[in-house]
Amino acid sequence: MTASLSFTISDLAREFDLTTRAIRFYEDMGLLQPQRAGPGGRNRIYSARDRTRLKLTLRAKRLGLSLTEARDIIDMYDSPRDTGPQLKKFLDVLAAHRKALEEQMADLVANLDEVKAHEREARALLAKSEKVRSPA
Repeated sequence: MTASLSFTISDLAREFDLTTRAIRFYEDMGLLQPQRAGPGGRNRIYSARDRTRLKLTLRAKRLGLSLTEARDIIDMYDSPRDTGPQLKKFLDVLAAHRKALEEQMADLVANLDEVKAHEREARALLAKSEKVRSPA
């Protein structure tokens, strides 16, 4: 018989290097659904499922997905439906995100090229002004 794993909010905060406030925020967003215990239900008890959902949420954040996108994708895997539509949805979200990142990258490259051009111009002007100041 296997005992079900459970975690406190402090356990998860320590493990994932998060604040308890961040974990409560993820709970408010519907990403985590801990059981309540203790006087007035003040103590949160997180299941192994909650821990996995938190791990997937953080992975989605690292990919740059919004919390809503993360929740939608994670929720799909909780349902017992065929995985084909779930994977197609996941691929659609990833493709849209990749496109946005590629556009951001193009903007950054253009911006970096502009900065380099201004640096070259400024260096040339500086060299010219130093030549004028120093007699030959």
